Amino acid sequence: MRRSLFGRLWPNVTAVVLFVGCVFPVYWMFATAFKPTGDIIAEDPVWFPTDVTLEHFRTATGVEHFWTYVRNSLTVTVLAVTFSLIIALAGSFALARMRFKGRRGFVIGFMLAQMAPWEVMIIAIYMIVRDASMLNSLVPLTLFYTMMILPFTILTLRGFVAAVPKELEESAMVDGCTRAQAFRRVILPLLAPGLMATSLFGFITAWNEFALVLVLNKDAGAQTLPLWLSRFQTQFGNDWGATMAASSLFAVPILILFVFLQRKAVSGLTAGAVKG
Repeated sequence: MRRSLFGRLWPNVTAVVLFVGCVFPVYWMFATAFKPTGDIIAEDPVWFPTDVTLEHFRTATGVEHFWTYVRNSLTVTVLAVTFSLIIALAGSFALARMRFKGRRGFVIGFMLAQMAPWEVMIIAIYMIVRDASMLNSLVPLTLFYTMMILPFTILTLRGFVAAVPKELEESAMVDGCTRAQAFRRVILPLLAPGLMATSLFGFITAWNEFALVLVLNKDAGAQTLPLWLSRFQTQFGNDWGATMAASSLFAVPILILFVFLQRKAVSGLTAGAVKG
């Protein structure tokens, strides 16, 4: 009985510890955003704020070009996710359904691209964009964010396409559909979990990217929200209240997206990992 009790107890204890470790920083971020400055810098930490203030949020959103940063972040993120899904749908279908010379090399290449740290290529990327006279533009950001997202998207969707029986596609073609119509009417609806999983991953990757926009876009009118988070410094040090308020606002879109997509996204990631 003791072994059985221990076998049931330790997974639950481990899960609780991991949950607290992951959730507490998020709670502290949101709690600090609503605390008065006196409670933030107090020697004894205030675990549960009693005096709530919105002053830090007014400071965060009152930064010059704030709404420009919001617009730029949404533009490059949505476009990068959209482009990567369109390209990945065609690429994953080709890798899963078609047999051609060099197919295995393509898959290995996508895996290597997924593992490659983009930060080590920033100098080369900067020189390419500079020589093309496209510094302080959203176009290079959109293109490079698309390339960052694309390997994972193709590899994940490839597993979903491979999991769809070929007979469904062949039956649709026998009934008069072209290959493109069979893909759109038969295969595409079955890829919804994979599309949601890859969309969530792509959104988080592009939304959070900092290094590339820091190097390529020096003009405030072409910058995104990650750079906005680094603006809350005064001559006396960091304004932690405004920083936490800005971080909370920055995290809200991802949290909302994850709440709506988390069930499909988790099932999509696991299914795409074991099929194909």
